[in-house]
This record gives sequence, C-alpha cells and structure tokens, in this order.
Amino acid sequence: MAKKKRNYEDESFLDEIEGTLLECEEEAHDDEKSRSQLKREQLARRDLGEALVELSAARLAKIPLSEVTLDAVQDGQRFTRRALKRQLTRIATLIAAFDDEAAIRQALENLYQPHRDEVRRHHEAEQWRDALIAGDKAAMQMLTTRFPEIDRQHLRQLARNASKEREHQKPPKSARVLYQYLLEFSESK
Repeated sequence: MAKKKRNYEDESFLDEIEGTLLECEEEAHDDEKSRSQLKREQLARRDLGEALVELSAARLAKIPLSEVTLDAVQDGQRFTRRALKRQLTRIATLIAAFDDEAAIRQALENLYQPHRDEVRRHHEAEQWRDALIAGDKAAMQMLTTRFPEIDRQHLRQLARNASKEREHQKPPKSARVLYQYLLEFSESK
C-alpha cells in the first residue's frame, strides 16, 4: 500500500506549527543546563538535606518545608549509612520538586547565626586578651575607645598579672579572669 500524502489546503498552518516548534527548541536550548551543572545543584540540595537531617525536631519545625519533604527528613533521622545516603538523594529530589530552596537555606542561616555571633565574640575576646598580655598599647587604646565604661586600671592590672604568670609558668588564673572580663564587655555591646 502506498502512503497517502496529506494535502493541506492552507500551508500557512504548517508554517505556523513549524515556527512554534522552532521557538520551543530555541527556548529549550537557552534553559538547558549542562549535566555537570545539574549534578552540582543536586549535590548542593543533598548537602542541604544532610543539614536538615541533623537538626533537632524543634529546629526543624522552624524550617519552611512541605509535608512530604518534612516526612522524608524525619525518616532520614532514623537511617544510617547506605539507607541514609539513599534518603538524602530522595530529600534532594523532593526539595527540588516541592520546596523553595532559597527559603530553606535562609532559615538554616538564621538558625545558626546566633551561634556564629557567639563564636566571633569569644575569638575577639581571646585576641584582645593575648594582645593585652603581650603589652600591645594599641589594643588597650582600641578597647577604651570601643568601651568607654571599661575600667582601665583593672584591665592593666589583669594583663600585668597574666604576663607575670606566663613568665613564671604558673597556671593562667589572671588570663582567665581577663578573658571573662573582656567577654562580658563584648556581650554587653
């Protein structure tokens, strides 16, 4: 049997369909991502899922997740090793399908921000203590400028005692007191 050719009376119809198909192909090429990029995005979502699985129930409640993703995360908290790895891949897929990844990342950042601020204050107090014990006058000037209500005499006395303790290889009692004193001012700011 010979195939019949369709005879379209209106060839503009075919031109219109062909034009639409070409436009769709061009848009598809513009939106296509490389396999490497897709894999990087999937791994980033997987890492996000891992961070979610490590959260406590109270912290997890503060994260904007769909019910499906929340159930998967709660299941993932029970799994270990290979099962957890498969579950993290599932969570990553669910995040991509049902959730706003940027909102989840922002909520996680907000959860961890107070802890980061506290760590920063502790490091800052340690640096001030070490500078004062070393006799850095610029650190003393900076501290008195930053905290006008700080007791200079007490600060100098603690630094001097800590320096003597270090020289005589004694326990750093004054260094600890100096650190606590600096930390109190850092937290009051």
